[in-house]
Amino acid sequence: MSNYTSLWESLGLDMDRHDQLMAALGPMYAEMFLAQPNRPEAMAYYDFVVSEIHGLRVRELADHRKNGGKVVGTFCVFSPDEVIQAAGAIGVGLCAGSQFWVPDGEQYLPRNLCPLIKAIVGAKTSLTCPYFESADLIIGETTCDGKKKCWEILNEHIPVHVMNLPQMKREKDTAAWAGEIKDLITKIEAVTGNTVTASKLAEKIDLINKRRTVLQRLYNTRKASPVPISGKDCLLISQLAFFDDPARFVAKAAELCDELERRVADGIGVFPKDAPRVMIAGTPQAIPNWQPHHIIETAGAAVVCEETCTGTRYFENLVTPVNNDLEAQVQALAERYMQINCACFTPNEGRIDDVKRLAREYRVDGVIYYNLQFCHGYSVEYRKVERALKEQGIPVMMIETDYSGSDAEQVRTRVEAFLEMLR
Repeated sequence: MSNYTSLWESLGLDMDRHDQLMAALGPMYAEMFLAQPNRPEAMAYYDFVVSEIHGLRVRELADHRKNGGKVVGTFCVFSPDEVIQAAGAIGVGLCAGSQFWVPDGEQYLPRNLCPLIKAIVGAKTSLTCPYFESADLIIGETTCDGKKKCWEILNEHIPVHVMNLPQMKREKDTAAWAGEIKDLITKIEAVTGNTVTASKLAEKIDLINKRRTVLQRLYNTRKASPVPISGKDCLLISQLAFFDDPARFVAKAAELCDELERRVADGIGVFPKDAPRVMIAGTPQAIPNWQPHHIIETAGAAVVCEETCTGTRYFENLVTPVNNDLEAQVQALAERYMQINCACFTPNEGRIDDVKRLAREYRVDGVIYYNLQFCHGYSVEYRKVERALKEQGIPVMMIETDYSGSDAEQVRTRVEAFLEMLR
């Protein structure tokens, strides 16, 4: 990674603190991922991506900008990647999953706020994340009150375009979201100097649909018993999908799926067939937040599905292809994105239905509901999820935590007791 020092310096990173961040990442990744037995061979690509996490992709972004291109940072599954790509920009999901950035975020935000939001602000203001410093524009969205105020703070440091997500799912709300997508097109065209045409948007809708399809294929292999890949590795793949080149990601993920499907046919798994099958539901796990999966799987269970924004909510449902009609394409985008069952919506029975459906499809023995502290929407919805699962005879427990890891042993004890009950 030393080969990228001049690149990081050109982005204005605080090099001493950046070195501290990178020094912590390597050992953590080795312990959590490389020590896993019997990993699929195709995971070598993702190990390489992590080894170059602040290197190769950041250089690609720098080269793109050097040639006149723009980089757009995103945080949420409601940010329409198709529009970003159609304008000739590169979209990158921005990091917000580490305690490293929380103290910097608390200089601007109250302590009793979601750690993800504090990490967002801290990652930018600490000048330690090269993806933040590579972005020419950030897309925010109104999925919670904390984020709404977060965008105001970030806008003092980098241009932010906020998309106003409706909080209900009526026909007029879908129409309103279509209007927000049109506003984003206007903004992206102004930033990039490129026109979003119907032909270009159709091309990128097809590309992002392919990314969703290959992730669906990946998750389908996890329905097998024994499961051919760990939940931790699948979480990593989903996280990397947010910032890797989409076409490259599709190709590499397809290679992995080929291997996993062969494993399923041959009965090869990474956990014993009788290992408890667990689904994680709740708040997203932004990179590098891997601890919940690590605790669960080192306790002997297999995480077989994530009902989260870094899981099924990211890739379920495709955009209906519409060629040569920009207005119809925008409507198709709006309809697809409004099918995402985020906890910000009311009423939100669709999410309860999703949880029950996924529990059946992945044949789970139990559900662990993961909630970041002060994430009120998902915290409130836990009771409905709990009731619905218990009616189906599926045990569920809730873990509410932050990024600090200070409660890791307490969480491990609770998880082990839950798994013992499942056994």
